[in-house]
Amino acid sequence: MAKEKILITVKTYPSISAKYDELVCTAGFREDGSWIRIYPIQFRKKSYKEQYKKWQWIEIDVVKNTSDKRPESFRPISHSTPIEIVGAIKADGGSWDKRRKIALQNVYTNKAKLLSEAKDNEKITSLAVFKPSKIVDFKIEETDREWKQEKLESLKQMNLFDATKGASLEVVKKLPFKFSYTFLDDEGESSTLMNEDWEIGQLYWNSLKRHNGNEELACADVRKKYMDDFAKTKDLYLFLGSTKLHHFRAPNPFLIIGTFHPKHISQTSIF
Repeated sequence: MAKEKILITVKTYPSISAKYDELVCTAGFREDGSWIRIYPIQFRKKSYKEQYKKWQWIEIDVVKNTSDKRPESFRPISHSTPIEIVGAIKADGGSWDKRRKIALQNVYTNKAKLLSEAKDNEKITSLAVFKPSKIVDFKIEETDREWKQEKLESLKQMNLFDATKGASLEVVKKLPFKFSYTFLDDEGESSTLMNEDWEIGQLYWNSLKRHNGNEELACADVRKKYMDDFAKTKDLYLFLGSTKLHHFRAPNPFLIIGTFHPKHISQTSIF
């Protein structure tokens, strides 16, 4: 058991689990720039003061997740393990200089190198910062609109509730679309990876509400933000993470679990 200080940079869209009910995968950086993943966390059941945001520093007691071979994977001591927010790194007006110093210490630009390290039993890289040489496309595809019934039934059996308020906790809405980037690496190799960041899901729901339920307009808002803004005007990096189930099975086990999108600045102004 050890208390870790972590700069939160990743919160995935909530999923539901037959074992743990509703979960969020959280990842971030230690002060030395190394990655750490914390899973599972029942984020929406946490008290308001424990519900951390991206780019906040938290402290939490964790142990290595011995059921997960990926070296970055840790878990809270229990679901009730307290989380203390101890600081934050502000956006610096868009240049994100202080954030860069933590997040960009090890940046991959080559797909083959990353996949080789992911499959290396000595290294097993499962979290990475990736800098595409070019964003080719932003894809939006329809998917199942509801959670699978067996998962919903399991949640009912576990009595999903908000312990802090004593009230029923509504199951998070399932996104009806998958959002993906197609991009090239430094040798022109192409990848298409789905984005599971909580922010992209929340952007969709906020846009859908603003457009009175018009899905086409909501999707257009998401495309505008991620393609026209992040990909074309910002210095875009992708936070990539693998899943435990597919890490050693899939040819490319990575998903996009977050984006890092500061304004372009000159290299000399970073450090």
